[in-house]
Amino acid sequence: MDAVNPNLTAWLFVLAAGVNSCAGNLLLKKARLVSKDPGLIAMLLNPWFIGGLLFYGINVVLFAKALDRLPVSVAYPALAGCGFALLSLAAGFFFGERLGWNQILGTMAILVGILLLSRQ
Repeated sequence: MDAVNPNLTAWLFVLAAGVNSCAGNLLLKKARLVSKDPGLIAMLLNPWFIGGLLFYGINVVLFAKALDRLPVSVAYPALAGCGFALLSLAAGFFFGERLGWNQILGTMAILVGILLLSRQ
């Protein structure tokens, strides 16, 4: 059996980092929604906030692994676009945030741009 394509693995790391970025953002939003105390210390001790930071940390590790094989000028826009697209959908699902035509068209434009950037 052939080994897995290293570039495919790098792209999977980018996708996984995007998922973790999305999860981190959702947890930060949840932390602000449930917090009754707007202070900095209360925010830092909020379990939702801590969870968000953990997902961001995982995001950084996965993205760093992707950079072993991909140029940062391609990988970062892909990470950001993936994160934007996932977050738009997830925010609508979890928080009832509106996903209008402007957001849909903007996300599609970002994804097309990422495809163009990633072509060698």
